[in-house]
Amino acid sequence: MEKTHSSLALSTALGRSRAAFLSVGLFSAVINILMLVPAIYMLQVYDRVLASQNKTTLLMLSLILVGLFLLMAALEYIRGMVLVRCGNQLDMSLNQKIYNASFRANLMGKPVDAVQTLGDLTQLRQFLTGQGLFAFFDAPWFPIYLAVIFLFDPWLGLLALGGAVVLLLLAFFNEKSTAVHLAEASHLSQQAGRVSAGSLRQSEVIEAMGMLPALRQRWLDLQIAFLCKQSHASDKAVAFNAATKTARVALQSFMLGFAALLVIDGSISAGMMIAASILMGRTLAPIEQIVGSWKQWQQARLAYGRLQSLLLNYPDKPERLPLPAPIGQVVIENASACAPGTRNLLLKNIHCTISAGSLVALVGPSGSGKSTLARLLTGIWPASSGCVRLDGADIYQWNKEELGKSVGYLPQEVALFAGTVADNIARFGTPSITGERDAEKIVAAAKLAGVHELILQLPQGYDTPLGEQGAGLSGGQKQRIGLARALYNEPAFVVLDEPNANLDDAGDRALMAALEQLKTRGCTVVFISHRQSLVQQATHILALQNGQLRAFSSMEEIAAQGKKQAPVSTLSYNQPAAVRVQLNNLGDLT
Repeated sequence: MEKTHSSLALSTALGRSRAAFLSVGLFSAVINILMLVPAIYMLQVYDRVLASQNKTTLLMLSLILVGLFLLMAALEYIRGMVLVRCGNQLDMSLNQKIYNASFRANLMGKPVDAVQTLGDLTQLRQFLTGQGLFAFFDAPWFPIYLAVIFLFDPWLGLLALGGAVVLLLLAFFNEKSTAVHLAEASHLSQQAGRVSAGSLRQSEVIEAMGMLPALRQRWLDLQIAFLCKQSHASDKAVAFNAATKTARVALQSFMLGFAALLVIDGSISAGMMIAASILMGRTLAPIEQIVGSWKQWQQARLAYGRLQSLLLNYPDKPERLPLPAPIGQVVIENASACAPGTRNLLLKNIHCTISAGSLVALVGPSGSGKSTLARLLTGIWPASSGCVRLDGADIYQWNKEELGKSVGYLPQEVALFAGTVADNIARFGTPSITGERDAEKIVAAAKLAGVHELILQLPQGYDTPLGEQGAGLSGGQKQRIGLARALYNEPAFVVLDEPNANLDDAGDRALMAALEQLKTRGCTVVFISHRQSLVQQATHILALQNGQLRAFSSMEEIAAQGKKQAPVSTLSYNQPAAVRVQLNNLGDLT
Protein backbone atom coordinates (compact mmCIF):
# COMPACT_ATOMS: atom_id res chain seq x y z
CA MET A 1 0.00 0.00 0.00
CA GLU A 2 2.85 2.35 0.86
CA LYS A 3 4.58 1.59 -2.44
CA THR A 4 1.42 2.27 -4.41
CA HIS A 5 0.95 5.57 -2.63
CA SER A 6 4.56 6.58 -3.19
CA SER A 7 4.57 5.56 -6.82
CA LEU A 8 1.83 8.13 -7.38
CA ALA A 9 3.91 10.90 -5.80
CA LEU A 10 5.42 12.04 -9.09
CA SER A 11 2.19 11.94 -11.08
CA THR A 12 0.36 13.58 -8.17
CA ALA A 13 2.90 16.42 -8.09
CA LEU A 14 2.39 16.94 -11.81
CA GLY A 15 -1.36 16.67 -11.34
CA ARG A 16 -1.34 19.62 -8.95
CA SER A 17 -0.30 21.77 -11.90
CA ARG A 18 -3.11 20.50 -14.12
CA ALA A 19 -5.00 23.81 -14.02
CA ALA A 20 -1.79 25.67 -14.89
CA PHE A 21 -1.13 23.30 -17.80
CA LEU A 22 -4.67 23.85 -19.05
CA SER A 23 -4.06 27.60 -18.92
CA VAL A 24 -0.82 27.15 -20.85
CA GLY A 25 -2.73 25.08 -23.40
CA LEU A 26 -5.29 27.87 -23.76
CA PHE A 27 -2.56 30.49 -24.16
CA SER A 28 -0.88 28.24 -26.74
CA ALA A 29 -4.14 28.01 -28.68
CA VAL A 30 -4.50 31.80 -28.82
CA ILE A 31 -0.82 32.24 -29.67
CA ASN A 32 -1.05 29.75 -32.53
CA ILE A 33 -4.17 31.44 -33.86
CA LEU A 34 -2.28 34.74 -33.73
CA MET A 35 0.48 33.08 -35.76
CA LEU A 36 -1.95 33.38 -38.70
CA VAL A 37 -1.68 37.15 -38.46
CA PRO A 38 1.50 37.58 -40.59
CA ALA A 39 0.05 35.45 -43.38
CA ILE A 40 -3.28 37.32 -43.30
CA TYR A 41 -1.46 40.65 -43.18
CA MET A 42 0.63 39.67 -46.20
CA LEU A 43 -2.48 38.48 -48.04
CA GLN A 44 -4.27 41.80 -47.41
CA VAL A 45 -1.24 43.87 -48.40
CA TYR A 46 -0.80 42.05 -51.70
CA ASP A 47 -4.47 41.73 -52.63
CA ARG A 48 -5.94 44.96 -51.21
CA VAL A 49 -3.32 47.59 -50.45
CA LEU A 50 -1.26 47.14 -53.61
CA ALA A 51 -4.40 46.89 -55.73
CA SER A 52 -6.07 49.96 -54.22
CA GLN A 53 -2.91 52.00 -53.49
CA ASN A 54 -4.65 53.08 -50.24
CA LYS A 55 -2.16 54.18 -47.58
CA THR A 56 -4.83 54.49 -44.89
CA THR A 57 -5.69 50.82 -45.29
CA LEU A 58 -2.01 49.95 -45.01
CA LEU A 59 -1.68 52.06 -41.85
CA MET A 60 -4.70 50.52 -40.17
CA LEU A 61 -3.62 47.01 -41.10
CA SER A 62 -0.15 47.74 -39.70
CA LEU A 63 -1.58 49.12 -36.43
CA ILE A 64 -3.76 46.04 -36.02
CA LEU A 65 -0.71 43.89 -36.74
CA VAL A 66 1.33 45.65 -34.03
CA GLY A 67 -1.48 45.29 -31.49
CA LEU A 68 -1.87 41.59 -32.15
CA PHE A 69 1.91 41.08 -31.97
CA LEU A 70 1.97 42.81 -28.58
CA LEU A 71 -0.84 40.54 -27.39
CA MET A 72 1.08 37.51 -28.64
CA ALA A 73 4.24 38.65 -26.83
CA ALA A 74 2.29 39.13 -23.59
CA LEU A 75 0.77 35.67 -23.87
CA GLU A 76 4.20 34.15 -24.59
CA TYR A 77 5.57 35.86 -21.48
CA ILE A 78 2.68 34.71 -19.30
CA ARG A 79 2.91 31.18 -20.67
CA GLY A 80 6.62 31.02 -19.88
CA MET A 81 6.15 32.43 -16.38
CA VAL A 82 3.38 29.94 -15.60
CA LEU A 83 5.58 27.02 -16.61
CA VAL A 84 8.48 28.36 -14.54
CA ARG A 85 6.19 28.45 -11.52
CA CYS A 86 4.97 24.94 -12.31
CA GLY A 87 8.58 23.73 -12.46
CA ASN A 88 9.38 25.32 -9.10
CA GLN A 89 6.23 23.84 -7.55
CA LEU A 90 7.18 20.40 -8.88
CA ASP A 91 10.68 20.73 -7.43
CA MET A 92 9.42 21.83 -4.02
CA SER A 93 6.84 19.02 -3.96
CA LEU A 94 9.37 16.30 -4.69
CA ASN A 95 12.88 17.35 -3.69
CA GLN A 96 12.60 16.21 -0.07
CA LYS A 97 10.86 12.96 -1.04
CA ILE A 98 13.59 12.21 -3.57
CA TYR A 99 16.35 13.09 -1.12
CA ASN A 100 14.76 10.84 1.52
CA ALA A 101 14.29 8.01 -0.98
CA SER A 102 17.95 8.29 -2.05
CA PHE A 103 18.97 8.14 1.60
CA ARG A 104 16.87 5.04 2.22
CA ALA A 105 18.23 3.36 -0.91
CA ASN A 106 21.79 3.85 0.33
CA LEU A 107 20.75 2.70 3.80
CA MET A 108 19.38 -0.48 2.27
CA GLY A 109 22.65 -1.21 0.44
CA LYS A 110 21.56 0.09 -2.97
CA PRO A 111 23.99 2.92 -3.74
CA VAL A 112 22.11 5.86 -5.22
CA ASP A 113 23.78 9.16 -5.95
CA ALA A 114 21.61 11.90 -4.44
CA VAL A 115 23.26 14.39 -6.81
CA GLN A 116 22.13 12.27 -9.77
CA THR A 117 18.57 11.86 -8.53
CA LEU A 118 18.19 15.55 -7.75
CA GLY A 119 19.76 16.18 -11.16
CA ASP A 120 16.96 14.07 -12.67
CA LEU A 121 14.46 16.32 -10.93
CA THR A 122 16.27 19.36 -12.33
CA GLN A 123 16.18 17.76 -15.80
CA LEU A 124 12.43 17.27 -15.49
CA ARG A 125 11.88 20.81 -14.24
CA GLN A 126 13.98 22.32 -17.01
CA PHE A 127 12.05 20.37 -19.62
CA LEU A 128 8.80 21.76 -18.25
CA THR A 129 10.13 25.30 -18.58
CA GLY A 130 12.03 24.88 -21.87
CA GLN A 131 11.23 25.21 -25.53
CA GLY A 132 10.77 21.46 -25.88
CA LEU A 133 7.46 21.49 -24.02
CA PHE A 134 6.30 24.53 -25.99
CA ALA A 135 6.79 22.48 -29.14
CA PHE A 136 4.41 19.82 -27.80
CA PHE A 137 1.84 22.48 -26.92
CA ASP A 138 2.17 24.05 -30.37
CA ALA A 139 2.20 20.83 -32.43
CA PRO A 140 -1.55 20.02 -32.12
CA TRP A 141 -2.36 23.34 -33.77
CA PHE A 142 -0.55 22.78 -37.05
CA PRO A 143 -3.79 21.36 -38.58
CA ILE A 144 -5.19 24.91 -38.36
CA TYR A 145 -2.49 26.19 -40.69
CA LEU A 146 -3.00 23.16 -42.89
CA ALA A 147 -6.74 23.82 -43.07
CA VAL A 148 -6.16 27.44 -44.13
CA ILE A 149 -3.81 26.27 -46.88
CA PHE A 150 -6.53 23.85 -48.06
CA LEU A 151 -8.90 26.82 -48.20
CA PHE A 152 -6.48 28.57 -50.55
CA ASP A 153 -6.26 25.56 -52.84
CA PRO A 154 -6.64 21.77 -52.29
CA TRP A 155 -3.41 21.03 -54.19
CA LEU A 156 -1.46 23.37 -51.91
CA GLY A 157 -3.06 21.62 -48.92
CA LEU A 158 -2.03 18.20 -50.18
CA LEU A 159 1.56 19.39 -50.65
CA ALA A 160 1.59 20.76 -47.09
CA LEU A 161 0.06 17.54 -45.74
CA GLY A 162 2.67 15.44 -47.56
CA GLY A 163 5.44 17.60 -46.07
CA ALA A 164 4.01 17.16 -42.56
CA VAL A 165 3.87 13.37 -43.03
CA VAL A 166 7.52 13.33 -44.17
CA LEU A 167 8.64 15.25 -41.06
CA LEU A 168 6.55 13.06 -38.75
CA LEU A 169 8.12 9.94 -40.26
CA LEU A 170 11.57 11.42 -39.73
CA ALA A 171 10.66 12.13 -36.09
CA PHE A 172 9.38 8.56 -35.64
CA PHE A 173 12.51 6.95 -37.06
CA ASN A 174 14.66 9.34 -35.02
CA GLU A 175 12.98 8.07 -31.84
CA LYS A 176 13.29 4.41 -32.83
CA SER A 177 16.96 4.66 -33.74
CA THR A 178 18.16 6.61 -30.71
CA ALA A 179 15.99 5.56 -27.75
CA VAL A 180 17.86 2.36 -26.84
CA HIS A 181 21.31 3.91 -27.21
CA LEU A 182 20.38 6.94 -25.12
CA ALA A 183 19.00 4.72 -22.34
CA GLU A 184 22.17 2.63 -22.30
CA ALA A 185 24.33 5.76 -22.37
CA SER A 186 22.45 7.19 -19.39
CA HIS A 187 22.94 3.96 -17.43
CA LEU A 188 26.66 3.84 -18.24
CA SER A 189 27.06 7.50 -17.28
CA GLN A 190 25.58 6.81 -13.85
CA GLN A 191 27.84 3.78 -13.39
CA ALA A 192 30.91 5.79 -14.34
CA GLY A 193 29.93 8.54 -11.93
CA ARG A 194 29.46 6.10 -9.06
CA VAL A 195 32.79 4.39 -9.74
CA SER A 196 34.71 7.67 -9.91
CA ALA A 197 33.04 9.09 -6.79
CA GLY A 198 33.53 5.88 -4.80
CA SER A 199 37.17 5.51 -5.82
CA LEU A 200 38.26 9.07 -5.28
CA ARG A 201 36.90 9.10 -1.72
CA GLN A 202 39.72 6.70 -0.82
CA SER A 203 42.47 8.89 -2.26
CA GLU A 204 45.01 8.12 0.47
CA VAL A 205 44.73 4.34 0.04
CA ILE A 206 44.91 4.73 -3.73
CA GLU A 207 48.01 6.90 -3.55
CA ALA A 208 49.82 4.76 -0.98
CA MET A 209 49.38 1.50 -2.88
CA GLY A 210 49.61 2.83 -6.42
CA MET A 211 46.06 1.82 -7.30
CA LEU A 212 45.25 4.91 -9.37
CA PRO A 213 46.03 3.46 -12.86
CA ALA A 214 43.83 0.38 -12.27
CA LEU A 215 40.92 2.34 -10.80
CA ARG A 216 41.24 5.05 -13.43
CA GLN A 217 41.13 2.38 -16.16
CA ARG A 218 38.03 0.89 -14.57
CA TRP A 219 36.32 4.29 -14.72
CA LEU A 220 37.70 4.98 -18.21
CA ASP A 221 36.23 1.77 -19.63
CA LEU A 222 32.78 2.83 -18.47
CA GLN A 223 33.31 6.40 -19.68
CA ILE A 224 34.41 5.23 -23.13
CA ALA A 225 31.43 2.88 -23.37
CA PHE A 226 29.15 5.78 -22.38
CA LEU A 227 30.70 8.09 -24.98
CA CYS A 228 30.37 5.43 -27.68
CA LYS A 229 26.69 4.87 -26.96
CA GLN A 230 25.96 8.58 -26.70
CA SER A 231 27.95 9.40 -29.84
CA HIS A 232 26.14 6.66 -31.75
CA ALA A 233 22.77 8.07 -30.68
CA SER A 234 23.87 11.67 -31.27
CA ASP A 235 25.18 10.85 -34.76
CA LYS A 236 21.82 9.44 -35.74
CA ALA A 237 19.96 12.32 -34.11
CA VAL A 238 22.13 14.88 -35.92
CA ALA A 239 21.51 13.11 -39.24
CA PHE A 240 17.74 13.12 -38.70
CA ASN A 241 17.78 16.75 -37.55
CA ALA A 242 19.71 17.76 -40.66
CA ALA A 243 17.28 15.83 -42.85
CA THR A 244 14.32 17.41 -41.08
CA LYS A 245 15.65 20.95 -41.44
CA THR A 246 16.53 20.44 -45.09
CA ALA A 247 13.14 18.90 -45.82
CA ARG A 248 11.34 21.82 -44.16
CA VAL A 249 13.26 24.47 -46.08
CA ALA A 250 12.87 22.55 -49.34
CA LEU A 251 9.14 22.02 -48.81
CA GLN A 252 8.64 25.71 -48.08
CA SER A 253 10.42 26.59 -51.34
CA PHE A 254 8.41 23.97 -53.24
CA MET A 255 5.24 25.50 -51.81
CA LEU A 256 6.26 28.93 -53.10
CA GLY A 257 7.07 27.53 -56.55
CA PHE A 258 3.90 25.45 -56.79
CA ALA A 259 1.81 28.40 -55.62
CA ALA A 260 3.46 30.58 -58.27
CA LEU A 261 2.37 28.03 -60.86
CA LEU A 262 -1.20 28.26 -59.59
CA VAL A 263 -1.02 32.07 -59.73
CA ILE A 264 0.03 31.85 -63.36
CA ASP A 265 -2.92 29.54 -64.02
CA GLY A 266 -5.20 32.03 -62.27
CA SER A 267 -6.27 29.57 -59.53
CA ILE A 268 -5.05 31.75 -56.64
CA SER A 269 -3.93 35.35 -56.13
CA ALA A 270 -0.36 36.56 -55.53
CA GLY A 271 -1.24 37.30 -51.90
CA MET A 272 -2.34 33.70 -51.42
CA MET A 273 0.97 32.55 -52.86
CA ILE A 274 2.97 34.48 -50.22
CA ALA A 275 0.54 33.57 -47.42
CA ALA A 276 0.68 29.87 -48.34
CA SER A 277 4.48 29.94 -48.21
CA ILE A 278 4.39 31.54 -44.75
CA LEU A 279 1.73 29.11 -43.51
CA MET A 280 3.75 26.18 -44.85
CA GLY A 281 6.60 27.27 -42.60
CA ARG A 282 4.24 27.53 -39.62
CA THR A 283 2.75 24.10 -40.39
CA LEU A 284 6.13 22.39 -40.39
CA ALA A 285 7.84 24.44 -37.66
CA PRO A 286 6.25 22.64 -34.65
CA ILE A 287 7.16 19.26 -36.11
CA GLU A 288 10.73 20.40 -36.67
CA GLN A 289 10.84 21.75 -33.11
CA ILE A 290 9.69 18.39 -31.77
CA VAL A 291 12.41 16.59 -33.73
CA GLY A 292 14.98 19.11 -32.49
CA SER A 293 13.87 18.73 -28.87
CA TRP A 294 13.43 14.97 -29.04
CA LYS A 295 16.66 14.35 -27.15
CA GLN A 296 15.43 16.60 -24.34
CA TRP A 297 12.15 14.73 -24.35
CA GLN A 298 13.90 11.35 -24.11
CA GLN A 299 16.18 12.52 -21.31
CA ALA A 300 13.21 13.92 -19.41
CA ARG A 301 11.32 10.66 -19.91
CA LEU A 302 14.29 8.62 -18.62
CA ALA A 303 14.64 10.96 -15.63
CA TYR A 304 10.92 10.58 -14.93
CA GLY A 305 11.23 6.78 -15.07
CA ARG A 306 14.21 6.74 -12.70
CA LEU A 307 12.47 9.01 -10.21
CA GLN A 308 9.26 7.01 -10.41
CA SER A 309 11.19 3.79 -9.76
CA LEU A 310 13.09 5.35 -6.84
CA LEU A 311 9.93 6.63 -5.18
CA LEU A 312 8.18 3.31 -5.78
CA ASN A 313 10.93 1.17 -4.26
CA TYR A 314 11.78 3.45 -1.34
CA PRO A 315 8.53 5.07 -0.19
CA ASP A 316 8.18 7.42 2.75
CA LYS A 317 7.43 5.72 6.02
CA PRO A 318 3.87 6.48 7.15
CA GLU A 319 3.50 8.98 9.94
CA ARG A 320 2.91 7.33 13.28
CA LEU A 321 1.52 8.48 16.59
CA PRO A 322 4.30 10.08 18.70
CA LEU A 323 5.42 7.85 21.55
CA PRO A 324 6.83 8.80 24.96
CA ALA A 325 10.60 9.02 25.26
CA PRO A 326 11.95 5.49 25.88
CA ILE A 327 13.51 4.41 29.17
CA GLY A 328 15.69 1.75 27.51
CA GLN A 329 13.90 -1.64 27.88
CA VAL A 330 15.01 -3.71 24.85
CA VAL A 331 13.43 -7.00 23.79
CA ILE A 332 14.80 -8.97 20.84
CA GLU A 333 11.99 -11.25 19.68
CA ASN A 334 13.25 -14.18 17.59
CA ALA A 335 15.00 -11.74 15.27
CA SER A 336 16.65 -12.94 12.07
CA ALA A 337 18.35 -10.59 9.67
CA CYS A 338 20.25 -10.43 6.43
CA ALA A 339 21.95 -7.59 4.63
CA PRO A 340 19.38 -5.57 2.64
CA GLY A 341 19.05 -6.91 -0.88
CA THR A 342 20.41 -10.36 0.02
CA ARG A 343 18.92 -13.58 1.38
CA ASN A 344 21.91 -14.87 3.32
CA LEU A 345 20.92 -14.81 7.00
CA LEU A 346 23.51 -13.11 9.19
CA LEU A 347 21.46 -13.52 12.37
CA LYS A 348 19.15 -16.41 13.19
CA ASN A 349 16.37 -16.38 15.79
CA ILE A 350 18.00 -14.15 18.39
CA HIS A 351 15.82 -13.86 21.48
CA CYS A 352 16.63 -12.07 24.74
CA THR A 353 15.53 -9.21 26.97
CA ILE A 354 17.83 -6.36 27.99
CA SER A 355 16.57 -4.58 31.06
CA ALA A 356 16.71 -0.79 31.23
CA GLY A 357 19.99 0.39 32.70
CA SER A 358 21.97 -2.71 31.65
CA LEU A 359 25.50 -2.45 30.32
CA VAL A 360 25.76 -5.27 27.78
CA ALA A 361 28.99 -6.43 26.16
CA LEU A 362 28.24 -7.94 22.74
CA VAL A 363 31.01 -10.45 22.03
CA GLY A 364 31.84 -13.14 19.53
CA PRO A 365 34.31 -13.98 16.78
CA SER A 366 34.59 -11.92 13.61
CA GLY A 367 31.68 -12.53 11.28
CA SER A 368 29.38 -13.74 14.05
CA GLY A 369 26.82 -10.98 13.36
CA LYS A 370 27.66 -8.43 16.05
CA SER A 371 27.51 -5.35 13.78
CA THR A 372 24.34 -6.69 12.17
CA LEU A 373 22.72 -6.97 15.60
CA ALA A 374 23.88 -3.41 16.37
CA ARG A 375 22.08 -2.23 13.24
CA LEU A 376 18.91 -4.04 14.29
CA LEU A 377 19.10 -2.58 17.79
CA THR A 378 19.22 0.96 16.38
CA GLY A 379 16.56 0.37 13.72
CA ILE A 380 18.95 0.92 10.81
CA TRP A 381 18.13 -2.44 9.20
CA PRO A 382 14.78 -4.23 9.38
CA ALA A 383 14.58 -7.75 10.74
CA SER A 384 13.72 -10.32 8.08
CA SER A 385 11.65 -12.07 10.77
CA GLY A 386 10.89 -11.20 14.35
CA CYS A 387 11.66 -7.71 15.61
CA VAL A 388 13.52 -5.58 18.12
CA ARG A 389 11.32 -3.69 20.57
CA LEU A 390 12.30 -0.63 22.55
CA ASP A 391 9.87 -0.05 25.42
CA GLY A 392 7.45 -2.36 23.65
CA ALA A 393 7.50 -0.59 20.25
CA ASP A 394 9.14 -1.99 17.11
CA ILE A 395 12.25 0.18 16.85
CA TYR A 396 12.38 -0.07 13.04
CA GLN A 397 8.88 1.38 12.75
CA TRP A 398 9.55 4.19 15.23
CA ASN A 399 9.86 7.70 13.81
CA LYS A 400 13.63 8.19 13.74
CA GLU A 401 13.45 11.98 13.98
CA GLU A 402 11.57 11.52 17.23
CA LEU A 403 13.49 8.47 18.50
CA GLY A 404 16.94 9.82 17.56
CA LYS A 405 16.86 12.27 20.47
CA SER A 406 16.86 9.34 22.88
CA VAL A 407 19.30 7.04 21.08
CA GLY A 408 23.07 7.21 20.65
CA TYR A 409 25.01 5.20 18.07
CA LEU A 410 28.72 4.93 17.31
CA PRO A 411 29.43 2.76 14.22
CA GLN A 412 32.70 1.00 13.46
CA GLU A 413 33.54 3.52 10.77
CA VAL A 414 32.96 6.89 12.41
CA ALA A 415 31.45 9.36 9.95
CA LEU A 416 31.80 13.04 10.76
CA PHE A 417 30.41 15.72 8.47
CA ALA A 418 31.54 19.04 7.08
CA GLY A 419 30.85 21.60 9.78
CA THR A 420 32.25 22.56 13.15
CA VAL A 421 33.10 20.17 15.96
CA ALA A 422 30.15 21.58 17.90
CA ASP A 423 27.82 20.99 14.93
CA ASN A 424 28.88 17.35 14.76
CA ILE A 425 28.47 16.72 18.47
CA ALA A 426 25.04 18.43 18.44
CA ARG A 427 24.03 16.25 15.46
CA PHE A 428 23.51 19.42 13.40
CA GLY A 429 20.43 20.16 15.45
CA THR A 430 18.35 23.22 14.64
CA PRO A 431 19.43 26.21 16.76
CA SER A 432 16.97 27.42 19.36
CA ILE A 433 14.70 30.41 18.83
CA THR A 434 17.43 32.74 20.07
CA GLY A 435 19.75 31.40 17.38
CA GLU A 436 22.13 29.98 19.98
CA ARG A 437 23.15 26.33 20.10
CA ASP A 438 22.66 24.44 23.35
CA ALA A 439 26.28 24.87 24.44
CA GLU A 440 25.71 23.22 27.81
CA LYS A 441 24.57 19.95 26.25
CA ILE A 442 27.45 20.00 23.76
CA VAL A 443 30.06 20.51 26.45
CA ALA A 444 28.38 17.98 28.75
CA ALA A 445 28.50 15.31 26.03
CA ALA A 446 32.14 16.12 25.29
CA LYS A 447 33.05 15.89 28.97
CA LEU A 448 31.19 12.63 29.36
CA ALA A 449 33.13 11.24 26.38
CA GLY A 450 36.37 12.58 27.88
CA VAL A 451 37.11 14.67 24.81
CA HIS A 452 36.50 18.18 26.20
CA GLU A 453 40.18 18.94 26.82
CA LEU A 454 41.17 17.53 23.44
CA ILE A 455 38.66 19.79 21.68
CA LEU A 456 39.90 22.86 23.51
CA GLN A 457 43.37 22.18 22.09
CA LEU A 458 42.06 22.38 18.50
CA PRO A 459 42.77 25.66 16.64
CA GLN A 460 39.29 27.08 17.22
CA GLY A 461 38.07 24.77 19.94
CA TYR A 462 34.47 23.70 19.48
CA ASP A 463 34.17 26.02 16.47
CA THR A 464 37.00 24.29 14.58
CA PRO A 465 35.68 23.54 11.07
CA LEU A 466 35.98 19.97 9.82
CA GLY A 467 36.06 18.74 6.24
CA GLU A 468 34.03 15.88 4.81
CA GLN A 469 34.48 12.63 6.75
CA GLY A 470 36.04 14.66 9.57
CA ALA A 471 39.08 15.63 7.51
CA GLY A 472 41.69 17.25 9.75
CA LEU A 473 41.31 14.83 12.66
CA SER A 474 43.10 11.59 13.50
CA GLY A 475 41.22 8.30 13.71
CA GLY A 476 41.22 8.42 17.51
CA GLN A 477 39.99 12.02 17.59
CA LYS A 478 37.16 11.16 15.20
CA GLN A 479 36.15 8.22 17.35
CA ARG A 480 36.09 10.24 20.55
CA ILE A 481 34.10 13.08 18.96
CA GLY A 482 31.77 10.42 17.49
CA LEU A 483 31.32 9.06 21.02
CA ALA A 484 30.45 12.56 22.27
CA ARG A 485 27.85 12.80 19.49
CA ALA A 486 26.38 9.44 20.56
CA LEU A 487 26.11 10.68 24.16
CA TYR A 488 24.62 14.09 23.27
CA ASN A 489 21.33 14.98 24.97
CA GLU A 490 21.64 12.16 27.56
CA PRO A 491 20.15 9.32 25.47
CA ALA A 492 18.31 6.47 27.18
CA PHE A 493 19.73 3.81 24.83
CA VAL A 494 23.27 3.74 23.40
CA VAL A 495 24.87 1.27 20.98
CA LEU A 496 28.64 1.40 20.50
CA ASP A 497 30.30 -0.71 17.80
CA GLU A 498 34.02 -1.15 18.59
CA PRO A 499 34.19 2.21 20.41
CA ASN A 500 37.87 1.75 21.30
CA ALA A 501 39.14 0.48 17.95
CA ASN A 502 41.27 3.60 17.35
CA LEU A 503 41.82 4.78 20.92
CA ASP A 504 45.10 5.11 22.79
CA ASP A 505 45.45 4.46 26.52
CA ALA A 506 44.06 7.89 27.42
CA GLY A 507 41.10 7.32 25.13
CA ASP A 508 40.51 3.88 26.63
CA ARG A 509 40.44 5.31 30.13
CA ALA A 510 38.01 8.06 29.03
CA LEU A 511 35.76 5.46 27.40
CA MET A 512 35.73 3.27 30.52
CA ALA A 513 34.90 6.31 32.65
CA ALA A 514 32.06 7.21 30.28
CA LEU A 515 30.62 3.69 30.48
CA GLU A 516 30.79 3.82 34.25
CA GLN A 517 28.86 7.12 34.29
CA LEU A 518 26.27 5.78 31.86
CA LYS A 519 25.79 2.74 34.07
CA THR A 520 25.33 5.04 37.09
CA ARG A 521 22.74 7.13 35.20
CA GLY A 522 20.74 4.04 34.30
CA CYS A 523 21.32 4.36 30.55
CA THR A 524 20.97 1.10 28.60
CA VAL A 525 24.22 0.48 26.74
CA VAL A 526 25.17 -2.25 24.27
CA PHE A 527 28.80 -2.17 23.18
CA ILE A 528 30.92 -4.41 20.99
CA SER A 529 34.48 -4.98 22.07
CA HIS A 530 37.21 -7.61 22.14
CA ARG A 531 39.19 -5.98 24.97
CA GLN A 532 38.97 -7.75 28.31
CA SER A 533 39.26 -4.57 30.36
CA LEU A 534 36.16 -3.09 28.69
CA VAL A 535 34.14 -6.31 28.73
CA GLN A 536 34.68 -6.69 32.46
CA GLN A 537 32.77 -3.43 33.05
CA ALA A 538 29.58 -4.91 31.60
CA THR A 539 26.65 -6.05 33.70
CA HIS A 540 25.71 -8.61 31.05
CA ILE A 541 27.38 -10.45 28.20
CA LEU A 542 25.60 -11.36 24.98
CA ALA A 543 27.65 -13.85 22.96
CA LEU A 544 27.07 -14.63 19.29
CA GLN A 545 28.52 -17.40 17.17
CA ASN A 546 27.74 -18.06 13.51
CA GLY A 547 24.82 -15.65 13.69
CA GLN A 548 23.19 -17.45 16.60
CA LEU A 549 22.81 -16.56 20.25
CA ARG A 550 25.32 -18.65 22.17
CA ALA A 551 24.76 -17.09 25.58
CA PHE A 552 23.17 -14.15 27.34
CA SER A 553 23.81 -13.78 31.04
CA SER A 554 24.83 -11.43 33.80
CA MET A 555 28.46 -11.10 34.83
CA GLU A 556 27.62 -12.63 38.21
CA GLU A 557 26.37 -15.81 36.56
CA ILE A 558 29.36 -15.90 34.24
CA ALA A 559 31.72 -15.41 37.16
CA ALA A 560 30.04 -18.26 39.02
CA GLN A 561 30.36 -20.55 36.02
CA GLY A 562 33.90 -19.36 35.32
CA LYS A 563 35.09 -20.48 38.76
CA LYS A 564 34.71 -24.07 37.64
CA GLN A 565 37.31 -23.66 34.87
CA ALA A 566 38.89 -20.23 34.42
CA PRO A 567 38.13 -16.73 35.66
CA VAL A 568 36.53 -14.27 33.27
CA SER A 569 39.70 -12.16 33.29
CA THR A 570 41.56 -14.91 31.44
CA LEU A 571 39.04 -15.05 28.63
CA SER A 572 40.16 -13.65 25.25
CA TYR A 573 37.00 -12.70 23.35
CA ASN A 574 38.83 -12.13 20.10
CA GLN A 575 39.73 -15.79 19.87
CA PRO A 576 36.84 -17.97 18.65
CA ALA A 577 38.20 -21.14 20.29
CA ALA A 578 38.49 -19.48 23.70
CA VAL A 579 34.99 -18.05 23.37
CA ARG A 580 33.63 -21.47 22.48
CA VAL A 581 35.41 -23.18 25.41
CA GLN A 582 34.21 -20.57 27.90
CA LEU A 583 30.62 -20.66 26.66
CA ASN A 584 30.58 -24.43 26.81
CA ASN A 585 31.66 -24.13 30.43
CA LEU A 586 28.96 -21.59 31.12
CA GLY A 587 26.25 -24.03 30.19
CA ASP A 588 22.85 -23.12 28.72
CA LEU A 589 22.34 -19.50 29.78
CA THR A 590 19.78 -18.57 27.16
